[in-house]
Amino acid sequence: MSELVDALEELEKERGLSKEILLEAIEAAIVSAYKRNYNSAQNVRVQINSTSGEVHVYARKLVVEEIEDPRLEISIEEAQKLDPRYEEDDIVELEITPRDFGRIAAQTAKQVVVQRIREAERGIVYDEFSQRVDEVLTGIVRRKEGRSIIVDIGNAEALLPPSEQMNGENYQFGTRLKFYMLEVKKTPKGPQIIVSRTHPTLVKRLFELETPEIQEGIVIIREIAREAGKRTKIAVASTRDNVDPVGACVGARGVRVQAVVSELRGEKIDIIPWDDDPAKLIANALSPAKVSRVTPHPLERGGDEQDMLVIVPDDQLSLAIGREGQNARLASKLSGCKIDIKSDSQAEEFFRELIVAPASEEE
Repeated sequence: MSELVDALEELEKERGLSKEILLEAIEAAIVSAYKRNYNSAQNVRVQINSTSGEVHVYARKLVVEEIEDPRLEISIEEAQKLDPRYEEDDIVELEITPRDFGRIAAQTAKQVVVQRIREAERGIVYDEFSQRVDEVLTGIVRRKEGRSIIVDIGNAEALLPPSEQMNGENYQFGTRLKFYMLEVKKTPKGPQIIVSRTHPTLVKRLFELETPEIQEGIVIIREIAREAGKRTKIAVASTRDNVDPVGACVGARGVRVQAVVSELRGEKIDIIPWDDDPAKLIANALSPAKVSRVTPHPLERGGDEQDMLVIVPDDQLSLAIGREGQNARLASKLSGCKIDIKSDSQAEEFFRELIVAPASEEE
């Protein structure tokens, strides 16, 4: 077992695993191994010499006047033969190390060390990646497990669950992609790292990578609304009057926004200027549609969100609403307002009916 001591000292230097703590864990495991292999119900203690690695097993017995269980007790007469100073209720330790116990002890020690190394490695992985939650990292698709995707992210593997996968995106073996670090969970099998391709913050982090002005705090991403794989609207502002936040994110000849679009496999991205005025923000957010007017809705529908009525030219109505209502939904998410979009002719009819409608107490 001298090799064990050398190995423990090496582990202490290389991995920071305390030699003393490992020895305590090995001693506890050897106690269980002794009882299991020798069918023993005795109260035993194991001691490993921290220098030579020699293993000793001791039976611990209680000093009593009359013995009821000889496996756990020793008479005071027998105890005092070993040492006259023993008294009732003292504990006597008798060495009972089996002659062939070295092999069992060595196997047990190896198992404990391997387990502790694995636990330490899991701890290192957890500590590293738990500090990277909310960041973007690059990963390589390795395999599928059911509907989930396993991603190689360096010295660990991450899970991309179905709920975090972009619709229509092909996760072929070896594909290199950027992922948003969603969370790191502690599990009995080690840390579970969850990543996402659908989270809105993925778009934000990608623009941060491409736009130095965002990194420097000159351009600020104020809000993002996303339907992953289809379209994203991002509202940006500038802390300097001479810096165009939209132009900074688009980049010369669109190179910056195209880099993000390419990473998101062609997802459309609308970059709009932020405005503290909800009406102006909504008008910006409905781009590329032209807006005639945005006003508080005369018929409040209740809830925490503000109701806004948006009026657009007749030929802009379908563009403002978007395919399957997507443009309107994203503008609503971005502004935090409920939006009712009407064309000029619809709005004219709406206000005419509102004026001539018979009044009632409820209305």
